[in-house]
Amino acid sequence: MVCLSRASVNMAVRFVWLCVSVVLVLPANATENTEPKDPVAATIGAPWPLPQNIKQSSTLFTVDAQTFMFVTTGISCDILNEAYTRYIPLIFGQNYANKKHWFKRPRVGAGVVSSLNVSVSTACQGQYPSLESDESYSLQITSAGASLKANEVWGALRGMETFSQLVTQQSSGEFVVMESMITDAPRFKHRGVLLDTSRHYLSVKTILQNLDAMSQNKFNVFHWHIVDDQSFPFESAAFPEMSNKGAYNPVTHVYTRADIREITNYARLRGIRVMPEFDSPGHSESWGKAITNLLTPCYSHGKPDGTFGPINPLPESTYTFLKTFFQDVGEVFPDHYIHLGGDEVSFGCWMSNPNITEFVTKMHYTNYGQVEQYYMQKLLDIISGLGKGYQIWQEVIDNGAKVQPDTVVEVWKRPWQQEMSKVTRMGYKTLLSTCWYLSRIHYGQDWQDYYQCNPYDFDGTPEQKALVMGGETAMWGEYVDSTNLISRLWPRAAAVGERLWSPQNVNSSSAAEPRLVEHRCRMVRRGFPAEPVSGPGFCDFEYSG
Repeated sequence: MVCLSRASVNMAVRFVWLCVSVVLVLPANATENTEPKDPVAATIGAPWPLPQNIKQSSTLFTVDAQTFMFVTTGISCDILNEAYTRYIPLIFGQNYANKKHWFKRPRVGAGVVSSLNVSVSTACQGQYPSLESDESYSLQITSAGASLKANEVWGALRGMETFSQLVTQQSSGEFVVMESMITDAPRFKHRGVLLDTSRHYLSVKTILQNLDAMSQNKFNVFHWHIVDDQSFPFESAAFPEMSNKGAYNPVTHVYTRADIREITNYARLRGIRVMPEFDSPGHSESWGKAITNLLTPCYSHGKPDGTFGPINPLPESTYTFLKTFFQDVGEVFPDHYIHLGGDEVSFGCWMSNPNITEFVTKMHYTNYGQVEQYYMQKLLDIISGLGKGYQIWQEVIDNGAKVQPDTVVEVWKRPWQQEMSKVTRMGYKTLLSTCWYLSRIHYGQDWQDYYQCNPYDFDGTPEQKALVMGGETAMWGEYVDSTNLISRLWPRAAAVGERLWSPQNVNSSSAAEPRLVEHRCRMVRRGFPAEPVSGPGFCDFEYSG
């Protein structure tokens, strides 16, 4: 059982104990209930996602926005220094951070927290996060002061976020924080958000704003589905014509090398990996607008019909191109992993092409999934030769391709329990995204459905469960662009974030709801147009655009 005490510190101190121990199983249509209900009473100063271990008392300390500072007591680096600057306005609000319209308020409680001492044990200057990053931390707020300790800077970032959420403002304007002792670490190493910038282009500003939202919900992977059939907005130094001919607009709808450097560094400073996805051999129509003879010519009645299908797996020129292209990708994206896709390959065009049908006969293949296996095997060998790791959709494994031991397999199709069992039994690291396609929406509290999904809910040994790296929530872009991405994604994605961070027994949506209501208002206060999550209600700081 995890219990979180909460004190309301406005007129009189009162206590509410939030105890999470019950599994709530909702009926399939639970989120379709449109009946009005009373507003949910939000918690005050309750962190999201819930830490692994948290103990609090009723003792309150004043946090003086005029004098508060972060103090480095261990190793210092650019990541920490930038975080200090970023978190002052997140804690106190922009006016307080800029010390505009400031006037002294009386102190309340048992004392004053004037600083947060931050101690990081290992070097961090210029580093990028990885799958093996240590995000654990301990946070203590007592009469002796406030201290945050972490082995790596990534844990310090997570601890600063928790501290920022513990500080609350009274109706009088005074900032206070409750005496707290927290030890925390993520349940899963990989907690991702997928954005699709092919179906609709997302502005760099929107992507950066979403990275801020991710860091404030303790996500650590931006899975960037950057290109697809519809458009190719990635600027390749080796093949610049791919974006010139494949983007919606080669001037306004392209991510330049400078844009990508800005995004990856912005993410690094928030402890977020940027993993690009270049999906092939399917989902590649936009590639062929610039690269001749890359796509497979489709045939009708024995003759080319002028249409094209997946990447042509037969010519050696295909693999010469792929090697040069992915060398270029590896130079601009520093993360060890590249997502190579491999999903939803339509075999109809391959089946119509006489050269490929002849190849199938020559290779003694019994189905066209083996053609995809042939292509993917050669591509995987190229990526391995470049010193990169890869993540793939489950179809690559389903079609029998041989992959490297450190491959990460992403499961997205149903029934996902059987697929997770199969892939982990084969010894591969695995991610789950099936439950968390946030592009599918319906009226009501659909976040509760996402909250019920547990990546461990499949038949498997403890060794198999240990191969589950975590999961991802996906926002596909057919009906999403910069006008609605943030509001559609948040705070629904926060429900996924807690299931991937907090203990497995933190799984009651009814217990989580008051904290999520508070967290949604916290995000609104910080400038995100986060949607209401619980029916009627209000935030003290309403979004003003």
